[in-house]
Amino acid sequence: MTNPNAHDIKVLNSLIETTLDSADGYGEAAVESRDPDYTSLFERRSIERQQVADDLSEAVRGLGGDPESKGSILAKAHRAFLDVKHALLRNDDTVVGSIDSGEGFIAAKFERALEDVSISATTRETIRRAYALVKADHDEVHDLNRSLEGQRDASNPLYPQ
Repeated sequence: MTNPNAHDIKVLNSLIETTLDSADGYGEAAVESRDPDYTSLFERRSIERQQVADDLSEAVRGLGGDPESKGSILAKAHRAFLDVKHALLRNDDTVVGSIDSGEGFIAAKFERALEDVSISATTRETIRRAYALVKADHDEVHDLNRSLEGQRDASNPLYPQ
């Protein structure tokens, strides 16, 4: 017998996988950062993302499914690439830029899930609540990255003074 909630479970598990990737990425960024303020921010975000994943996992269990328990292999490969890039460039700007890119990906994935007309109203509300947290984080990191880019541009000798 198939679970009538199979589609909702599939969508939620996909979001769990991506959210766990995000939590892992923030955890690694906290280790890589040389700035204590960034380290604190990244550690806090890692914990927050784990909580979002836990909330989504609870929703999957409530629908009679088995929640995803690990991130994707592709994300692990991407983080390995970023580790090499960061080691070569040795600055927190590359970490923030990479997180900004990842935040854009996760926010877009939540947006696509919210647009899925096949999910139930309950699942949509669960996703909407999680997305509100993800979106706020995305906006904050994007603003931070833009600020860092502006600082880099302003320190460029070709930048008009």
